[in-house]
Amino acid sequence: MASNEVGISGRLRVVRVLSNGKRRYDPVDKDRLIDAALEPGVSIAGLALAHGINANQLQNWIRLRQRRQGSEKASAVAPNIAASAFVEVVEAAAVVCPPEPPSLPSQQKSARIRLKASLPNGVRLELEGADMQALSAMIAALGAL
Repeated sequence: MASNEVGISGRLRVVRVLSNGKRRYDPVDKDRLIDAALEPGVSIAGLALAHGINANQLQNWIRLRQRRQGSEKASAVAPNIAASAFVEVVEAAAVVCPPEPPSLPSQQKSARIRLKASLPNGVRLELEGADMQALSAMIAALGAL
């Protein structure tokens, strides 16, 4: 592909040279060069050579753009999804317990539940007959892992 097809003639325009010798290129020309490199059948090495940059540098610019575009697509689909400390609950069902003998009024009855979960490392957890307090403690302990 000829350099005039890219819209850039010759070398990329350097807009700034840092004290460590690194160059900053014109972002518009850089984007055009990356667009040209992404065209089918284009030699990235040949294109980089024609514009006075290292082929590895051009390849890094292409990767950076593709990552940026991938993260923009992901954030557009799910903008505020963060990794959760909780594990997915596979099955939760109420357990029917036989009636207990009458107790003192100070004792409070609570619902008993059964919990089954599969952890990402393959461990399976089953908790049966626990009250809400025990379940909360279990979830807090798993969240701390």
